[in-house]
Amino acid sequence: MQSYTLLLAVFGAIVLLTAWLPMLLKKLPLSLPMVCIGIGVLLVWSPFSSLVGVNPLENRGLTERLTELAVIIALMGAGLKLDRPVSWRGWESSWRLLGVAMPLTIAGIAFIGWSILGLGLAAALLLGAALAPTDPVLASDIQVGPPQSGKEDEVRFALTSEAGLNDGAAFPFVYLAIAIALSRGTGEPFFTHWVLVDVLWKITAGLVIGWLGGKVMGYLTFRLPKRSGLSETKDGFVALGITCLAYGSTEILHGYGFLAVFMAAVALRSVERQHEYHESLHAFAEQIERLLMMVLLVCFGAAIAEGSIFGALSWQVIATTALVLFVVRPIAAWIGLIGFPASSREKAFIAFFGIRGLGSFYYLAFALGQAEFDGATTLWVTVCFAVVSSIVMHGIMVTPVMHQLDRGRRSLLPRARGRQD
Repeated sequence: MQSYTLLLAVFGAIVLLTAWLPMLLKKLPLSLPMVCIGIGVLLVWSPFSSLVGVNPLENRGLTERLTELAVIIALMGAGLKLDRPVSWRGWESSWRLLGVAMPLTIAGIAFIGWSILGLGLAAALLLGAALAPTDPVLASDIQVGPPQSGKEDEVRFALTSEAGLNDGAAFPFVYLAIAIALSRGTGEPFFTHWVLVDVLWKITAGLVIGWLGGKVMGYLTFRLPKRSGLSETKDGFVALGITCLAYGSTEILHGYGFLAVFMAAVALRSVERQHEYHESLHAFAEQIERLLMMVLLVCFGAAIAEGSIFGALSWQVIATTALVLFVVRPIAAWIGLIGFPASSREKAFIAFFGIRGLGSFYYLAFALGQAEFDGATTLWVTVCFAVVSSIVMHGIMVTPVMHQLDRGRRSLLPRARGRQD
């Protein structure tokens, strides 16, 4: 009973910090995820050490479910705050990052996993698929602002839309790694099934079900007569209902639920783009997302401090992480943005801020529950080290870098007005 009450007290403190810390960290070269990990480390050295420290190596199922929930809520929030209508030209940066940069990143990481870490084909491909997507949960500091806030420059839009789309688009490669791993034991062919089901059907189902579901929910929210729409409730938790409905219904039909959630949010915005209710939906989704993120990262920090995760840390893992963050992602994104009408500085910012996070944990936990992979411990250690390195590096740099970008953009405005005059 005493442990339970202590757990409630610790959880209450985390909830309060969830509301308080973003305000304190707003102008500091620190991010909320960095502080969360630090809190987890401190808790291990405190009398509350028995209450935290969910080691992902020992709790694969719990890690999968908690990160899954955090990611889908973050995807709903990301979709809701995008003011720009979907179009080929308006979303050009998104398609480039999704169709060019992400496959190149997966291939580059897989090659590094095979050549430096000594992983087999299936495990190397899984590492690439887990680390290639940018994370919608931990990237709030570099994303666009709330709905209709006007904070949607090209850098923030590209990183937000990329994080929303590539979580679903990486899944075919995760399934390919699973299929390769399973085929080693059965010897059965898998490529045709992978193309028809895991690529064509699941992606199509995710896009179509998500878009249609978002349109239907938009009608129920904004277009019902006699003030009977959901928007009249003013309840933000409707966002949670839409998230779970879109995800669950798509997964039942064997589509990619991550993709469906993001598309549902984008479709919902398209029905009534200027309605103030979007702000309530986004605010609630963001609050739940932040709370889940804090709980998960506090536990992650505690697991790091406990020592078992990085017990197998080696120079190969460190080298792999450095290459992923400083070479593979930046080069792949830069190639994807060749010819895109943006300044070199903006392209550099987009290429560099490919934040890794909770989505990587989910992909790895999911795949390891479907098949046996050689080097599973190496995969966990590499992903964990890459995530914590990304959190620290990007967390330190995001505030000054984004402020520099904004200052540069504001300084160009008078020149642009002068040319127009």
